[in-house]
Amino acid sequence: MKKITIAIAAIVFLLGGLTEVLAQKKGKPLYTHPLGVQAYTYRNHFPKDVEKTLNIIQSLGITELEGGAPKGLTPEQFKKMCDDRGIKIPSTGAGYDELVKSPEEVAKRAKILGASYVMVAWIPHERGNFTLENAKKAVADFNQAGKVLKENGVTFCYHNHGYEFQPHGDGTLMDYLIQNTNPEYVSFEMDVLWTQFGGGDPVKLLKKYPTRWKLMHLKDLKKGVKGDLTGGTPAENDVPLGTGQVAMEEVIRTAKKVGVKHFFIEDESDQELEFVPISIAYLKSLKQ
Repeated sequence: MKKITIAIAAIVFLLGGLTEVLAQKKGKPLYTHPLGVQAYTYRNHFPKDVEKTLNIIQSLGITELEGGAPKGLTPEQFKKMCDDRGIKIPSTGAGYDELVKSPEEVAKRAKILGASYVMVAWIPHERGNFTLENAKKAVADFNQAGKVLKENGVTFCYHNHGYEFQPHGDGTLMDYLIQNTNPEYVSFEMDVLWTQFGGGDPVKLLKKYPTRWKLMHLKDLKKGVKGDLTGGTPAENDVPLGTGQVAMEEVIRTAKKVGVKHFFIEDESDQELEFVPISIAYLKSLKQ
């Protein structure tokens, strides 16, 4: 009887261990990339106090920032301030005209910051009327500038803004931009909110062009808001991740599968100090 009791106890112990292992496996985090944030999130803070703003970012456990040196600081100075806080700058932005006219200077600045990517977030056009002619010009400009950036060790990414989902042929002008830019020189940064707002499906778009997406802006659109092709919406329509209409968990799951390299929370609300911690908690709650 004693041997039977010991055997039963051993089985119970082993089953308990197996249950624990299965529970741990089930509980593995889905979001495993470093926490990143787009500097525009703190657009109301950086002009007042750069150090204090970086301290806020650091306190949240954020280790990647997409952005450039705030006014009054050189790229070298800003990079040191970020380095001192363990914050890397894998991506920085540039204006469309600057990219076209001075791609070498754009690449030089990016490398000073330690960035491997440069993104442009707006193609000049009549607001609400993005045309095929606008798209064709952008394709030519992006291919040319992207080639220069690559020759200087930097990858160019176009950040979509929603207006590109104007119907065209069997798809949209977003399809046109992706299909006609050279993959050797042009990659893309998906802004999840603007994709949703413009009528696109973030998950389907990631799957349709799995090799083109390198960066992602994580932000959510308030439930019930109907989008359009203007590329603009009031600040109150930006909500914490997981509380809006974007299928955020599936977006992140798919983005990881297709090889998105860096994710940046971008909060365009006026409640970023409250919302960003909620968004971080949401990302940490997701399980595989």
